[in-house]
Amino acid sequence: MSRTVSPYGSWSSPVTAELMVAGAVSLGEVWAGDGVTWWSELRPQEGGRVQVVRRADDGGQAQDVLPGDFSARCRVHEYGGAAWWVHNDTLYFVNWADQRLYRLDPGGAPQPLTPEPQSSHGLRYADGRVSPDGRWLVCVRERHEPGREAINEIVAIPTAPGSEDAIAVLATGRDFVAAPRISRDGRMLAWLAWDHPRMPWDGTELWIAHLAEHGGSAGGGRVGRMEANDRRRVAGGPDESLLQPEWGRHGQLYVISDRSDWWNVYRVEDPDMLRAVAPVNADVGQPAWVFGQSRYGFRPDGRVVFTFSEGGTAKLAQVLPGEEPTTVELPFTSLGSLQVIGDSATFVAAAPDHEPVIARVQLDNLEGAVPSIEVLRPPRQLGLDPALTSRAQPITFPTRDGAEAHAYFYAPVNPAYQGPEGERPPLLVLSHGGPTSSASPAYSLGVQFWTSRGFAVVDVDYGGSTGYGRAYRQRLNGAWGIVDVDDCCSAAEALVNRGLADPERLAIRGGSAGGFTTLAALTFRDLFKAGASHYGVADLGALARDTHKFESRYLDGLVGPWPAAENIYEQRSPIHHTEQLSCPIIVLQGLEDQIVPPAQAEMMVQALAAKGIPHAYLAFEGEQHGFRRAESITRAVTAELYFYGRVFGFEPGDPVEPVPIVFEEQLS
Repeated sequence: MSRTVSPYGSWSSPVTAELMVAGAVSLGEVWAGDGVTWWSELRPQEGGRVQVVRRADDGGQAQDVLPGDFSARCRVHEYGGAAWWVHNDTLYFVNWADQRLYRLDPGGAPQPLTPEPQSSHGLRYADGRVSPDGRWLVCVRERHEPGREAINEIVAIPTAPGSEDAIAVLATGRDFVAAPRISRDGRMLAWLAWDHPRMPWDGTELWIAHLAEHGGSAGGGRVGRMEANDRRRVAGGPDESLLQPEWGRHGQLYVISDRSDWWNVYRVEDPDMLRAVAPVNADVGQPAWVFGQSRYGFRPDGRVVFTFSEGGTAKLAQVLPGEEPTTVELPFTSLGSLQVIGDSATFVAAAPDHEPVIARVQLDNLEGAVPSIEVLRPPRQLGLDPALTSRAQPITFPTRDGAEAHAYFYAPVNPAYQGPEGERPPLLVLSHGGPTSSASPAYSLGVQFWTSRGFAVVDVDYGGSTGYGRAYRQRLNGAWGIVDVDDCCSAAEALVNRGLADPERLAIRGGSAGGFTTLAALTFRDLFKAGASHYGVADLGALARDTHKFESRYLDGLVGPWPAAENIYEQRSPIHHTEQLSCPIIVLQGLEDQIVPPAQAEMMVQALAAKGIPHAYLAFEGEQHGFRRAESITRAVTAELYFYGRVFGFEPGDPVEPVPIVFEEQLS
């Protein structure tokens, strides 16, 4: 098949913005047990609603569970996660509209278990578990009261509707709590706690307590009062990050710790004594931006099953403590929400060549060859030529002070086109959010949209990213706005030096913290010719003064203590140095964003206008931190393409709705 010669960026592509959202879902948590698999789907075409889906393991059809306008999504820490869980085929979930906790029995209607808050979203719940007898659930509650910081605590809530008066606080007094887990006999509770200014990837503590119900009657159904007694810390501290406590088969407590530099699984043997289950030079855990992440579980014989990734390939391992692990590579890039039930493992699987799926493997077949994989929730049938897929290529490149950094590179790929001889493609540098997060080599239509039109893309795991151990993660301590910017610039320069990108058509884009890196790179460096900030931070000081509790002290570690280090905040904030800006920028912002408020974007736009720099600003009604509605997603990506076309001088190969550009005449 002959290819059409056409300038990079101008290729026509079947990877449209509409395809990105038509029937698209974002798969969330998985819950497996009693012959049924459950999972959640965030659906852009339903206004960003999160639906819970149930599928019997006997081959039945998957069925939506939540009726009407109910949406299983919570606002604890604003990022949420773990907004639903299951016990004996009864679903417990937090409803987005009112943040109340509901019970949904088979064939019934949702029944509230928690009171109506005095103020909108004043009581929020997350990350729950039900006691073995089914009478109680424990979860995180976040209370919002006028004039004070939100209060985070662990509470016990009766599972019987109409028992709101019996809700009891089990653990309070710490700035943050997470992951309350009930032992298999119902007698013990474990949970995580930490305080400002640390984030959960900096330092957390593992606590346990004895559970007891007073005044209740299981046989008579009378609800008493739940208490957590003899509380004590058993592991962790200010310089050790603990994640995902779980009770094993025989009353043993396990947890993920980064004490070896890597987040690995450990068994708790005595206070402050942890024994590694199977050390690996890889991160089993992931940063706890959301609740409920699951990276390991237990087989009936006590074997621990866990997952990690190396070189962009997912691995699944199982081990009896004290023995050598059995590890197998799976044809995926990563596994999430791992659920081990009986002798099988069910998970969300990201892949290099298709959208995520819900899959299951039998753990008895992990020896030798790759086990057979049962797909419970297949990817969308996109109808795209496989030759259109640009696969992630892991790269390592030199950066400042003799260090190395990492990224995933995607070459422009389209079987119908080729670029003119001697022309290099424009490069789009992606700076991920967090910044304590990571790039992913998983298949993404958001990346393929660009590569199929003739863009090269590099997704940078700058210093501070996760997946490379604690030391790499801590490179950003005190250096946000420096290390991340240097590494993004170094990635672009490395690809230019390898002849893979046009030095005159380098763009950088990012959302949230990645938006800050984008704006800082455009302000303090002269490398990039255009950029796109998606709900990005322009003023670090404003972020320190005006953000939600979870991140209110985050910058103490990334920049310096606020307000003592106010001068450093000002030095690194793009908004205070707009005189150094000289290239066009498009700014995209949700108007209901509580994490990076719209004022940040509006300040940047005003500065661009005052300096006469070509720019575009799109504000989206009803969107929070990250765009979830189909119309917002499509408008944002097509506007960005149009903007780059005007800046870099190419005509998109497909019709694109223009976006108003202030001072557009300067681009002619």
